Amino acid sequence: MSSTFSSPKINPANAVEELAAEREAHAGTKARLKLLEHTVLQFVPRDLISFLGKGSLLDVELGDQVEKTMSIVFTDIRDFTTLSESMTPQQTFNMINSYLSVMNPVISTHQGIIDKYMGDAIMALFPTSADDALSAALAMLARLDEYNNGRSRAAYPPIRIGIGVNTGLLMLGVIGGGNRMEGTVISHAVNLASRLETLTKTYGVPLLISEHTLYSLSDAELFSVRYLGRSKVAENTPAESVYEVFDHDTPKIKELKIKSLKKFEEAVAYYHTRAATKALPMLEEIVRENPGDNPARVYLKRCLDYIKTGVYIGTEELPDEIIWRKEHEVGIEEIDRQLHELFTLIRNLHEAVSVENNRDAISSAMDILERRIQEHFEFEDELMTKHYYPFSSDHIAQHNSYKYYFYKLKDEIETNIENSLYLGFRINLSLANWLLNHLSRDDRHLGRFLNERGCV
Repeated sequence: MSSTFSSPKINPANAVEELAAEREAHAGTKARLKLLEHTVLQFVPRDLISFLGKGSLLDVELGDQVEKTMSIVFTDIRDFTTLSESMTPQQTFNMINSYLSVMNPVISTHQGIIDKYMGDAIMALFPTSADDALSAALAMLARLDEYNNGRSRAAYPPIRIGIGVNTGLLMLGVIGGGNRMEGTVISHAVNLASRLETLTKTYGVPLLISEHTLYSLSDAELFSVRYLGRSKVAENTPAESVYEVFDHDTPKIKELKIKSLKKFEEAVAYYHTRAATKALPMLEEIVRENPGDNPARVYLKRCLDYIKTGVYIGTEELPDEIIWRKEHEVGIEEIDRQLHELFTLIRNLHEAVSVENNRDAISSAMDILERRIQEHFEFEDELMTKHYYPFSSDHIAQHNSYKYYFYKLKDEIETNIENSLYLGFRINLSLANWLLNHLSRDDRHLGRFLNERGCV
């Protein structure tokens, strides 16, 4: 008995149709996946994935992290609650989205990355340079002027914003739990940027930067900057200097601020050394000539209140003594020895200026201090280069800025030796306090790096 098996007959036309359908379905799936990826990356910055060394969002895992030096820009709409109360929910969201849509390209153009939106606030990161961050902040203010012109034509009230800029080391990574993760940035540098944005309300100005951003600029002379005071992020953190950048002011106000720059900073120094009666007439003259100088008006009120009540209100005071303490140590014996010596020499210069006021003693103290600053920074620079410290370029740039401001102060001391109270304040602020903040932030990080690797 035999049986025969015959293969089913295939209709060529049907096969072609089925293959075409499969290809179409595959193309559709691929297009949907591409669209999904594009949509997801609108919520997760592509640069975050790149910074973490990942090729795709699929490769990112909980706990991935990297440390980088960046500038952080915080910006917030002033009186947003009042604005939103006069609008419907839809109008509120329309306004926010309209505002954000004009700010987004400005940040991107200056190599910035929008880390997150927080309602009407923006947090942006600038991994390239402090110059890019500050230029972006000024460009945002200029773009806002154009945007407000459009709002004015539509009979809408103008929007005002405050911007804070800080530069420093931060940790960028992935946090979360369960089925929810997100990329975030964590560091004191982020908190300080946020604090600066808040302080723009106190001083009535649109833009404040930290001393770290100032010292990270490739050429600070390109911007109009003046010292406003000091501020703490938290009780257990060091106070840090705050600077106003007033390039966006109207031409008249900016011109008058430049004209009164030295007088204003002297008045601020007098106020913070409890010499309010000396600061008062200087501030009265500044405000009389330039009523639009809001920080001068703030300090004028502080002086009047202090004289009237004896209550000191304002930013953090400088320590009375310039002295090295055990808690200042960074953990590298030779660095600590040199820093200890530098503090002693700065104290000697401070005493020569504010107590002795002797030109020969001042000149000798400055010469010795100048040599030791150069030797200390050269030692650290060589150490970082030798051991391939990943943040050496930023650290060395801070050293170079410190030397630049030392020479500026040296010239000021040599030409203005009689003003001992002001110069003593400047020495304490620009030399001792900056060095203290630098060692507590940058030198400690370098010390940990060297110790963890057994380099020293």
